[in-house]
Amino acid sequence: MSKRGGFPGMGGFGGMNINNLMKEAKKMQADLEKSQTELASREFEASAGGGAVTVKVTGQKELKELKLQKEVVDPEDVEMLQDLILTCINQAFKQVDDAQAASMGKYNIPGLM
Repeated sequence: MSKRGGFPGMGGFGGMNINNLMKEAKKMQADLEKSQTELASREFEASAGGGAVTVKVTGQKELKELKLQKEVVDPEDVEMLQDLILTCINQAFKQVDDAQAASMGKYNIPGLM
């Protein structure tokens, strides 16, 4: 044991002392929370069927708006309308996922994602 306590050779992690490591971790956590808040406040828009169906979702994948053009509403072809809506919503959710991956990509933390 050294005079100051602890174990010899454990003065830091690769030359970095534990206080600096903790400061960096806190800063990274604050930056990560800021990124998540910014993403949650963003809106993403997607359309399908040449603009016949349009949706807006938040960064938290909450559906905010669904617009249908009158000509796409055909009582004889409800399945087509359902497919367009699903496609449109899934495209918007993919935009959120892509934005989240891009935002989190700058935090290269093994095992996080």
